[in-house]
Amino acid sequence: MSISKPLRLIKDNASNPKLWLVIGIGFAGIVVLAETQRRRRRVKTEKEDFGAFVERFQLPPYPQPPPPAAKLPLSGLTFSIQDIFDVKGYVTGFGNPDWKRTHEAAGKTAVVVTALLKNGATCVGKTVMDEFSFGISGENAHYGTPTNPKTPSCIPGGSSSGAAVAVAAGLADFAIGTDTTGCVRIPASFCGIIAFRPSYGAVSTIGVLSNSQSLETVGWFARDPSVLHRVGHVLLQLTSVEPRRARRIIFADDLFQLSKVPAQKTVDVIGKSIQNLSGYQSPKNINLCQHIASSVPSLKGFREQSTHQQSGASILKALSSVMFSLQGYEFKSNHEKWVESIKPKLGRSAFDRVTTAINTAYDDIKALYKVRTEMRGAFQSLLKDDGILVVPTVADSPLKLNTKKRFSSEFHDRTFALSSIATMSGCCQVTIPLGYHNDCPVSVSFVSFHGADKFLLDTVLDMYATLQEKASVVSNGLPLPYTNGNMEECELLKEKGNAAFKGKQWNKAVNFYTEAIKLNGMNATYYCNRAAAYLELGCFLKAEEDCDKAILHDKKNVKAYLRRGTARESLLRNKEALEDFKHALVLEPQNKTAILAEKRLRKLMS
Repeated sequence: MSISKPLRLIKDNASNPKLWLVIGIGFAGIVVLAETQRRRRRVKTEKEDFGAFVERFQLPPYPQPPPPAAKLPLSGLTFSIQDIFDVKGYVTGFGNPDWKRTHEAAGKTAVVVTALLKNGATCVGKTVMDEFSFGISGENAHYGTPTNPKTPSCIPGGSSSGAAVAVAAGLADFAIGTDTTGCVRIPASFCGIIAFRPSYGAVSTIGVLSNSQSLETVGWFARDPSVLHRVGHVLLQLTSVEPRRARRIIFADDLFQLSKVPAQKTVDVIGKSIQNLSGYQSPKNINLCQHIASSVPSLKGFREQSTHQQSGASILKALSSVMFSLQGYEFKSNHEKWVESIKPKLGRSAFDRVTTAINTAYDDIKALYKVRTEMRGAFQSLLKDDGILVVPTVADSPLKLNTKKRFSSEFHDRTFALSSIATMSGCCQVTIPLGYHNDCPVSVSFVSFHGADKFLLDTVLDMYATLQEKASVVSNGLPLPYTNGNMEECELLKEKGNAAFKGKQWNKAVNFYTEAIKLNGMNATYYCNRAAAYLELGCFLKAEEDCDKAILHDKKNVKAYLRRGTARESLLRNKEALEDFKHALVLEPQNKTAILAEKRLRKLMS
């Protein structure tokens, strides 16, 4: 076998140190060059555009009026647009290369884009989105996943992922995107910025590709509340003067049970903020799911007929299922012919959603639209003309990138349970960042009645600075201190709690168990009993916390595992609930409650 000249040269001079020095320098040069190119690519992606854009271009604003006329309201501001808005001379991509390939350049620019240019803003390009506006992860199999500037290891949220990233990274002063099932609110929360979903029909959608026309709105993102306000005035065509109204703050207590962020933090921040502001009434509390159940009778037909599922969870799940059915029906009506003729290449998530939408037979369309109509009335009666409902924007922190089970059904269910409320009622909603929890951005949302867009924008401008100030100083509540109290008194309080529980006086029972815990915070039974009372009251997060403490003090407390499993199942965290019931079976293999629960959850998750 012959040896090549370079190899023969190395063989003949193997003992020559100069040769190895030359080879080493050459190899090192290759490594340095490769690393330099890799870093340049990374810097370009992360520091220049974070993968936010599918197309960079510049649309200059319309000419400024000559002095002494006032400057245009958006003068000097830059904005990006989701790849769903028409721009004359450009093909609108809808997040999919096959769509872009099979469509021609737009003949006109979308009404909202034109309005922003006329008012002095400069457009800097089109941003990445989930294919066809299906999805909330922000991942796109064709154009990549934009990098979340606040938590680079996590998804940015979608479908308006690139729009949110462009604003969070400082690449644009504001951005516009569409919100159908939470597609503006969710990425804003994950990226730690402000966003506004207007009332349904309040902003023109002419020149916007439609996913589901009866649900979608044009929303916008900003870092600064004054920019959010100015953009809102332009897009909503608002007058600058409106009588100031009083404001009623209403906390949806049951919805905060779904959130992993301590509810008390949000309550404290907002409560302390409005103390220093005029025109705000003392906050009220409501069980929103009960209000929906009593005010939206058509929803009953969509609720799962199961005895184990708690009322609130089943109501929200039914509401989101109606939302998805409406979205699927309208997407099918709009795009079925194109999908069937082109058979586009789709990412996994988009493939599942598109296939389901196209292949489903929609037999109850009138019932679906009736739910939407009743939801509008339910929120009009609740909020009237001065109410602001406070809800968590999302229930969970953003999922990590590149995980095997990236988009779990529980994450999906819990997220859409919250976003379906404004979507199905047509209300306006604003997402406001409130710092961090467990190193991830957290937010809260204000929802107001359909048509109250200026009222809500004014509220954000009024409260934002105070909210941010209070959010930075308010910490989570400390656990109750343990004092070595009188054991007889503790047991007497526990017995009083048990008696109140048997008499279905669950609030009284909670109070008695709480007093016992103050005297002896090391007793697992007191926490476990209080958890049972919290379950009856529908306070699932508090029940879970008490079970955590009970298990901490007694790792063999079967009741604590059973009650924590029940709480987690009610919060739609079925995987964690299943682990609790399995643990109870390890301790008590014949426990009937655990056996039935395990079978039920396995069937649900399959």
